[in-house]
Amino acid sequence: MQDFKKLLVWQKSIQLVINTYKATSTFPSEERFGLTNQIRRAVISISNNIAEGCGRFSQKDLVHFLQVSLGSTNEIENCLIISQALDFMAEEVFNNLNSQNTEVRKMLISLIEKIRKEK
Repeated sequence: MQDFKKLLVWQKSIQLVINTYKATSTFPSEERFGLTNQIRRAVISISNNIAEGCGRFSQKDLVHFLQVSLGSTNEIENCLIISQALDFMAEEVFNNLNSQNTEVRKMLISLIEKIRKEK
């Protein structure tokens, strides 16, 4: 077990949540239960799964939850692409969020690889 709040990847994922919420607040109201909800659930899933994995007693469980977080980064990228294609967000906003998401993805991959090597 470890303190998830000390992990830089968790801290970065929280910033991604905040920025995603701000960006999706401008989406059309009819998307509140559609794309807005989907992207928000996916982005929150990253930090939630990091936290949950850190609360487990085995490294195997931690890696499992980190992999779930990793999957959520792909879901977010997909939602961002759709959002931009529908003109729900400006290119600059898309690029910023996508860049943050990519950084979190890379950090998750590195952390997973590090934990696997420690076995």
